[in-house]
Amino acid sequence: MTGERMVRLTAATDPLFAGAALLVDEYRQHYGANPAPEAVATWMREQVLAARAQIHVAGRGDQAVGFCSVSVVPAALTLRTVWLIRDFYVAPAVRRQGVGGALLRHVAHEARQAGAHRLSLQTETANVRAIELYARHDFEVLTDVAVMDRLL
Repeated sequence: MTGERMVRLTAATDPLFAGAALLVDEYRQHYGANPAPEAVATWMREQVLAARAQIHVAGRGDQAVGFCSVSVVPAALTLRTVWLIRDFYVAPAVRRQGVGGALLRHVAHEARQAGAHRLSLQTETANVRAIELYARHDFEVLTDVAVMDRLL
């Protein structure tokens, strides 16, 4: 154990909410988005309150050091759900200290407890460190599916 506590945010009053919002903004900037801390906090509140997304946070004390957003979607073939990890980020200062693995184990445990059939994610093929982390936590590369996208 790396000393983090893992929580699923359910309200903006959670002590880790503000720090998680800053991490989400940092994550967005990493991918080229402009800083927008207030918009990020508003977006997170809307997602959490409307139950459109789950935001899981790794915290050290009251400091958020990693986050994972999850969408829970129905899976008609199994009559269960699939949990889709949409965003995953660990603060650079604590990378390679077990935070990412602990966060993945936490989300997998929560998914199992909720009766999910599968936990899925996608990442860029060039993101070798992330792929290695995911593989160490039993994620497999699927070669028989096509990921397709359409911007709206």
